Amino acid sequence: MLRSAILMLGTAPLALIATAAHAQTAPDSQAAEPAAEEEIVVVGTAGGGTRRQDAAFAVTTLSEDAIDRAAPNSTADILRTVPGVMAESSGGQNGANIFVRGYPSGGDAQFVTFQLGGVPIYPPSTLSFLENSQLIRLDETVKRVEAVRGGTGSLFSSGQPGLTVNVVPRTGGSRFEAFGKVSYTDYGEIRGDAWVSGPLGENTGFMVGGYYAQGNGVRDPQFRAEKGGQITANIRHEFEGRGSVEIYARYLNDKGQWLLPIPVVSNNGEISAYPGFDAGTGTLPGRETRVTTNIVGRTLDLAEGRGADVINTGIAFDYEIADGLRLRERLSYLGGNADTIGMVPAGPPSAASAMAVTLGGAGSTVSTLTYANGGQAVAGGASAQVMRAGLWEVRKKISSFVSDSAFEWTAGSNKLTGGFYYADYSSRDKWVLGNQVLLTAEPNARLLNMTLNGGRTATLNGFTSGPGFQVDAFYKGKDYAFYAVDEFQITPELRIDGGLRWQRHVVDATLRTPQAATVNLDGNPNTLYDNAVNVLGGPRQLHYADSAWSWTVGANYDITSEIGVFARYSRGNSFPMFDNLREGLTLIAEVDTYEGGLKISTPMVSLYATLFHNKFDGLATSRLVNGTTPTPDVGGAKATGVELEGAIRPFQGFSITAAGTYLDATYVDFFSGGGTIDNTGNRVQRQPKWTWRVTPAYEVDLGGVKPALFATLQYTGDRFSDPENLQLLPNFYQLDAGVSVEVGEHLTLAVTGNNLTDEIGLTEGNPRIIGGQGSGPILARPILGRSFRFSAALKF
Repeated sequence: MLRSAILMLGTAPLALIATAAHAQTAPDSQAAEPAAEEEIVVVGTAGGGTRRQDAAFAVTTLSEDAIDRAAPNSTADILRTVPGVMAESSGGQNGANIFVRGYPSGGDAQFVTFQLGGVPIYPPSTLSFLENSQLIRLDETVKRVEAVRGGTGSLFSSGQPGLTVNVVPRTGGSRFEAFGKVSYTDYGEIRGDAWVSGPLGENTGFMVGGYYAQGNGVRDPQFRAEKGGQITANIRHEFEGRGSVEIYARYLNDKGQWLLPIPVVSNNGEISAYPGFDAGTGTLPGRETRVTTNIVGRTLDLAEGRGADVINTGIAFDYEIADGLRLRERLSYLGGNADTIGMVPAGPPSAASAMAVTLGGAGSTVSTLTYANGGQAVAGGASAQVMRAGLWEVRKKISSFVSDSAFEWTAGSNKLTGGFYYADYSSRDKWVLGNQVLLTAEPNARLLNMTLNGGRTATLNGFTSGPGFQVDAFYKGKDYAFYAVDEFQITPELRIDGGLRWQRHVVDATLRTPQAATVNLDGNPNTLYDNAVNVLGGPRQLHYADSAWSWTVGANYDITSEIGVFARYSRGNSFPMFDNLREGLTLIAEVDTYEGGLKISTPMVSLYATLFHNKFDGLATSRLVNGTTPTPDVGGAKATGVELEGAIRPFQGFSITAAGTYLDATYVDFFSGGGTIDNTGNRVQRQPKWTWRVTPAYEVDLGGVKPALFATLQYTGDRFSDPENLQLLPNFYQLDAGVSVEVGEHLTLAVTGNNLTDEIGLTEGNPRIIGGQGSGPILARPILGRSFRFSAALKF
């Protein structure tokens, strides 16, 4: 059976396996039943769900087996299998950059909303230093993941016009089941997963489970950087065929190293490792920089990293009040902290003599260069290679309450749904950015002190500056939305639908941002490290309120039971969030999307193809340039693309699955650099024209033992790290492979290998500057180096 045959890694086209499985001719009815269940998707619908083959929008589903065997590096990592989505997980387990269908954005995941059981985990899809995937982990308690691109997403839930990802949890059934799994990596991470489920009564079941993991990570900072876990529990009751109610709670306390650009060497587009700095495993933080006290007396521990300590609870209620009339209510609360602590490089390595000019101005020379701990002179003196990095601290205390209420009325071939969406959310922010230190240009770098000619001191305990940008703010947001959707089955083959949504977005805030003038802390011009320290200004109030309409119309036509087509137009909106409003950016982003698709599902071949065109207007975002005052980027973009995913199964046990995206996305009237740079015609940053992946897989049934093999080759095309198209990210290939062995009915052993060729594939340049980096040493963030994971799992 295909589902049990294929071992997946995060880069394999998991979606193809999940969605192709139901089309395969199963050797027995027991194999067919789970496949039929997997094709039902909830995301992008009014709440009742629909078969993927019937969906008049582009949706990808990931089965529990595919997710379980994928062992993705992060929650966002699994989205790399979804066509039309560019997910970068090279930043670690938290804080991914996710881009969708040519929508322009500078990073994070501005147009990606994660749901748990159909309810947004946290309504703002992105705040600075926080995106939704940071607030949830994929573990063995997850049953499946659904992802809808464009289409109807702008009507339901939070009204996300980009990508909506619904994480569907496992629930208890009529019999007791248990699962346990232990995995270990060649870089020292150990992880345990477990769950148990079963009945609490005739129509009531429970599930409880989670994971715990710890390690230093592929990029070892010489301390325990990755540590934490998640526990989930739910109780579900069925109302004798009329509906159900589910109560759930999930607690996440997990952190990991915030991985940032490192030194590499660029030579006419060819990328190689910087001497002494392994591109796949190297990282700047180390024992010496783990705990520091900056020039204003604040102590920071890099082991806190980036992560979340949050609880998410909720209720999902679905009940048929009368024949043809259903009530659906979904409530969710989230509260906790989502902090970011990291070492952010300011520029590539340079000779100490050049750094002296950077720190002291023209004519400056190095008098002494010593290690901050120990005081010994640095070999090479003025010719030694050094670099600077900021120690950034971002604290966020967040909370949200979401309610999504809907009535569904079905009469004959017509289904009408009307609903009300309400979200109340907040974020208490305290940022201290800047705090740059002088370092050796090597992995696990050491702190340096430098004095300059003229008796000037450039550093204090390694620090070359104090705070460069600060925020002290409390934001509160509320969203109110009404939506209505009507579906009409005109003939057995043709179904049309249409709907609209009105949403009101309100934000109030009290905040403090930097005053215009910096201060010299000690009044001594010869102590350069504290001559321009950022200081917070007085408090100010912020109020914003606006509303917008979204709408869509679509049609689905079944040519045969195995072949269908769909077409759709949609208009969606994205309101400015807290950080935009803080910088005075109030534009509402508008997205018009035209799309059409072909769906083929046969026992031997399955294919899902979508052609789309979107026009985007009203992007407003800001970049922290050189770690100080943000500069706004405003404007629009247009994109045309094709998304393909499919599978071929020529004989029992063997399959070839593939997925690919072609994307032609360019800026339109898009200005950066405070409005001084027109990027019209440039390619939208960090989204390649071509991406594809191919996975052959083969399983052999040897009676009591079932070995399975797979290999995945993935291609990521050329991109630009910046809107100005001056920082090229060259194309690269990534090869992954794995083997698993099912021993009897209960035990599964597996080994997976990631990036087997140790490819240096760049996902980010230096986003904190405007302009190119030239040739020679540059800053960039490569994918993680070669690694292996070994696991053993028992299921009863």
